[in-house]
Amino acid sequence: MQANGHHILIIEDEQPIRRFLKASLSNQGYRVSEAISGEEGLRMAAAQPPDLVILDLGLPDLDGQDVLKRLREWYTSPIIVLSARDQESQKITALDSGADDYVTKPFGVGELLARMRTAIRHAHQVGPEAMTVTIGDIRVDLAARLVYRNGDEVHLTPLEYKLLVTMVKHAGKVLTHRFLLREVWGPQDSQENHYLRVFVASMRRKLEDNAARPRYILTEQGVGYRFAAE
Repeated sequence: MQANGHHILIIEDEQPIRRFLKASLSNQGYRVSEAISGEEGLRMAAAQPPDLVILDLGLPDLDGQDVLKRLREWYTSPIIVLSARDQESQKITALDSGADDYVTKPFGVGELLARMRTAIRHAHQVGPEAMTVTIGDIRVDLAARLVYRNGDEVHLTPLEYKLLVTMVKHAGKVLTHRFLLREVWGPQDSQENHYLRVFVASMRRKLEDNAARPRYILTEQGVGYRFAAE
């Protein structure tokens, strides 16, 4: 699948990684711009907004989390963060601050390309005007508040439905435990992760062919959940 000339901005200070990313993405048809610092990345994004930003969290001049927050003050397209393997808390903070996804260093280009395609394809796909969301064999009728799987209605509790809608509206994006709890149960329950485990288990039994090997409601270990985009 070629990239149809989508413009990607890489904000990364390590030259070998930048070189690897530029070569890999250019080979897939992406137009690539590079920034070696947070301030340069912010200037380049403002001058020519890209279709997607790849943001390293470890930058020489600014904390990558601060760059992310400043971008999200105005930038609405996808942001994928690069993080070190031992930075789980950094991943959670970045996702809560508006990142769409994260890729752990060291990473494979195939995984990154798949994450990019998903993020770009689903950017702004579900807006206020959308009345139906269809992903695979699951269809959510937002106007009627009904859920179907393979054409058959699935009976969800009100909280299960609210959780499902939150997930499908952000399909393909990693949603942290804190985000889901806040959106579904409210800020007072933002630390009660066991709520999520119980409801996700119930939803998987109703929506998945095999709840033990889910196709749609995927676990991001230690971080949250992702509703598969396809």
